[in-house]
Amino acid sequence: MAPIPGSGLAKGLAVTLRTMTKKSVTEQYPDAQPDLPPRTRGVIGLFEENCTVCMLCARECPDWCIYIDSHKETVPAAAPGGRERSRNVLDRFAIDFSLCMYCGICIEVCPFDALFWSPEFEYAETDIRELTHERDKLREWMWTVPAPPALDPGAEEAKEIATARKTAEKLAATQAAQATQAEPTAPADSQGDES
Repeated sequence: MAPIPGSGLAKGLAVTLRTMTKKSVTEQYPDAQPDLPPRTRGVIGLFEENCTVCMLCARECPDWCIYIDSHKETVPAAAPGGRERSRNVLDRFAIDFSLCMYCGICIEVCPFDALFWSPEFEYAETDIRELTHERDKLREWMWTVPAPPALDPGAEEAKEIATARKTAEKLAATQAAQATQAEPTAPADSQGDES
């Protein structure tokens, strides 16, 4: 059976008329900011103080878009007779977002929580060479990272927090005991000074 001439045009016009009567769902993006869901993944932020220059993120990156430069510094011995130690100091940390595929492997493998997902998504550039963002820009994005979700009230206390709390309680008890031992001797010394 041959199609009726003009039936395609009639179907197209019917679709057009149907959509013209419905409310538009288009958001005027630059004027109206989108309502992003919580924990949206936009770009990667760097918490530089936690970075130990272990290079795991750069080694595990499948796109090789993370560039890290560092140098070694000698740290003096903590105690007399101890030996000097060396530590890595971060000189450059850059991510080329024109190569990045936003897989998040670098964030997952970071053992010191130096990389985080930021919900920031407005970082377009007119030149592709300007999509390599250095550590200053990555540090700025760190301020947009939302706080982690609250812990479950029924969950066990983290081992690190429990250990720190117990240590603080022992230290407070020791200081209180020393203070109570020092109190009786202090008035006796002051009475001897008065006479």
